[in-house]
Amino acid sequence: MKLLKIAAAAATGLALLAGTAQADDKPVVGLIMKSLANEFFQNMMAGAQAHEEKRGDYKLLAVGMQNETDFESQINAVENFITQGVDAIVVAPADSRAMVRPLKKAMAAGIVVVNFDVALDAEAKKQQNIELAFVGPDNRGGAKLAGDALGKKLGAGGKVVIIEGNPGADNANERRLGFEDSVAEFELELLDSRTAHWETEEANTVFSNMLTAHPDIQGVMAANDSMAIGVVKALESAGRDDIVVVGFDNIPAVGPMISDGRMLATVDQFGTDMAANSIDLALEVVKGGPQLEGWVKTPIELVIAN
Repeated sequence: MKLLKIAAAAATGLALLAGTAQADDKPVVGLIMKSLANEFFQNMMAGAQAHEEKRGDYKLLAVGMQNETDFESQINAVENFITQGVDAIVVAPADSRAMVRPLKKAMAAGIVVVNFDVALDAEAKKQQNIELAFVGPDNRGGAKLAGDALGKKLGAGGKVVIIEGNPGADNANERRLGFEDSVAEFELELLDSRTAHWETEEANTVFSNMLTAHPDIQGVMAANDSMAIGVVKALESAGRDDIVVVGFDNIPAVGPMISDGRMLATVDQFGTDMAANSIDLALEVVKGGPQLEGWVKTPIELVIAN
């Protein structure tokens, strides 16, 4: 496994919607992300736009979903990029199975495809007879870092729940498994585990229902920070400050929550740089470099108050 060296990038901005693929003979990269209502992907977009400006030798066409379950827009984006004749597609799939067939079509059209952030389903790739590398973090290992922090805080017998991401996404499954690894290792009691589809308001509702059903909850493991924020809002509404919350993504909005104790920890997967580095890898292949293979592993780091 190859470990990418991530260079810091900072910028602001939102989606640059796909238009024409004519770019003065520069290679054109189509970037497909998940929901731009999620601060994690807003930051990823900003990093990609800053990267395009810094390199200056390619054209970026970027799209994102309207919400975390808007799967069809990603499939349409692939079709549009094929029609426009882009040189590469760099994609963070919202559904790890549904995206395999349209991406196979893009590969058949001679487009370089790089799968990043969320891995495509291995069985679906096998069924479609395609090989496609994954550029991204160890989601299971990252979730275990956050889960371990919670386990150390609560100790054996601590009563916890998990707020999961989209059931069809590989990273949601891997993060759930990572949290469950922590539950087993620290002998926590898992009271409930439900999806909130990565969304803040849905997590607020889901966790409020959990809290009603299990008022003795001591800890919450949320599979991303957007959902962790929803949990924190529910706790504030309920007047509870005795429940420990961990998340995943290290979006800027949770920094103050970790500092003031509303959250215990999150996991940084360096999202601002992930798309930019995936674009670099795609451009290497476009220019005649070797095809990517296996898992190009990117860094993760636990973020916790000192």
